[in-house]
Amino acid sequence: MTNTVTGSGSTAHMPSDVSPTVGLFDRFAGAASRFASRAWFFAFCVLLVLVWAPSYFLIGTVDTWQLIINTVTTIVTFLMVALLQNSQTRADEAVQDKLNAVAAALAVLMEAHSDDSADLREATDELRHAVGLEDRESS
Repeated sequence: MTNTVTGSGSTAHMPSDVSPTVGLFDRFAGAASRFASRAWFFAFCVLLVLVWAPSYFLIGTVDTWQLIINTVTTIVTFLMVALLQNSQTRADEAVQDKLNAVAAALAVLMEAHSDDSADLREATDELRHAVGLEDRESS
């Protein structure tokens, strides 16, 4: 079944077009997102800072002491941004696909009842053009 919604033959992304398999990196990014969103992960981060703070007395120099926490937090932040962005992008795409499916179904329903209303026909055309708009719109 082709989900053509415009006269130009472009195909909208619909939930039925989505593959049921999720790649290894996507599964890992999802697991990392769930891991980092837990309260105990935040508590662990606070504990890490609390352990680091008095380590100055063991290290002895402020520069080395600051370099340790700056390096660790920069690396963790860099990796977490990449993983969380992957999860967020997939979630946004899934929501958009769901909205496209709802809009396409609504357009079919409106078209079935638009025989006697020019306004409804115009609204149906506008709705059909809106499906898949995210692929054609520029910022």
